[in-house]
Amino acid sequence: MTLRVLNPATEQPVAELEQAGDAETDRAVAAAKAAYPAWRAIAPSDRARLMRRLAGLVDDHREELALLETRNVGKPISDSRGEVGMVAEVFHYYAGAVDKHFGQTIPVAGGVDMTFREPLGVVGLIVPWNFPLNIASWKVGPALACGNTVVLKPAELTPMTAIRLAELALEAGIPKGVLNVVVGPGRVVGERLIHHPDVAKIGFTGSTEVGIGVMRGAAESIKRVTLELGGKSANIVFADADLERAAAAAPYAVFGNAGQDCCARSRILVQREVYDRFVAMLVAATRALRVGDPEDDATEMGPLVSAGHRTTVASFIESEPLFTGSTPDGPGFWFPCTLVEATNNDRIARDEVFGPVAALIPFTDEADAIGIANDTPYGLSGSIWTTNGARALRVARALETGVLSINSNSSVRVSTPFGGFKQSGFGRELGMNALDGYSEVKNVFMTTEG
Repeated sequence: MTLRVLNPATEQPVAELEQAGDAETDRAVAAAKAAYPAWRAIAPSDRARLMRRLAGLVDDHREELALLETRNVGKPISDSRGEVGMVAEVFHYYAGAVDKHFGQTIPVAGGVDMTFREPLGVVGLIVPWNFPLNIASWKVGPALACGNTVVLKPAELTPMTAIRLAELALEAGIPKGVLNVVVGPGRVVGERLIHHPDVAKIGFTGSTEVGIGVMRGAAESIKRVTLELGGKSANIVFADADLERAAAAAPYAVFGNAGQDCCARSRILVQREVYDRFVAMLVAATRALRVGDPEDDATEMGPLVSAGHRTTVASFIESEPLFTGSTPDGPGFWFPCTLVEATNNDRIARDEVFGPVAALIPFTDEADAIGIANDTPYGLSGSIWTTNGARALRVARALETGVLSINSNSSVRVSTPFGGFKQSGFGRELGMNALDGYSEVKNVFMTTEG
């Protein structure tokens, strides 16, 4: 069966690809299994050198990869360039980590005890359509650094940069079979990876609903699992915050990537005494956001990824919005920036919209803000805006979420752990923590007694 890949901004085809099924997935797993012993045995310095070469090739091809990502996903070209730069940085980082992820010697009676970090084997990596290349690198980087081989399944909607990454890996000298890409539907390729007896681990990023199925399927063979799932993050603005700065930053925290971001601060909680003033500034900042052609350097927000997803996002608008932005005329899966006043019990404040829609919720005091922010099944990201340092730390410790920013909306850095609490998943990506998810600890005792 042929897969038709569309440009979300023009609705025109980008490519037509053959979809894989069970047989193709099995071949990819077999190739990864065959390549595993040699890749595992390669000297750490050689593995690091190959990964650095891949990082350099990604950087050399930054404009090509960025344009491919923009045309496949619909995100602004400036965002794509930044993301490709991060991909190169990820591979450089994990190249540097290859020989720094090691075991310990432990004092014991009667001998010497030592631990080793061992790779898992073949890992299946399932990545979403919103940040296809970036999130692929978050998983592929630590997996390869630990000595695993990989079968990577990109989303059906956005497979193009994953395919190109695999080509660049071969060009870098990474042996054939170490990084394999299989393009096909999740219900076929993803399911086969989850149930395949030769796949030791699944690394999945996607919706909580699908993540539950991944976890259930992996349980049959006790596969290791890392899940990075949905979010409904709070952007908490206290009365003593720098309101102008917080209001200027808030649109990018929820409308970046057209809101198709699990970290989106889509619940904006504002202390009641400054609520009206902040909302006026937020509306002005949102109105100024530049929505249009993703290939224009000036564009700050592009279209949604598909017509079907646009219909889903529209279904959340059940009352008259406080503010609705404008979108270009003509083709494209456009959806306007939308601000809605809500309570935390409303559907728009409880469910992940995954589009450019923000729910505005007033709160009274610190305890009320914490209660509202934690009243969600999710716990991925969030922001706290205040000039009171003690309050910032109190609230940060009280929030049930994995990644927080104070007076900032930045969630992701290559060298720091990323992941969620509650139904936002478990396990950590990025930083040295990610290596723990792609290795096992082996304990060895050697007696010194005659």
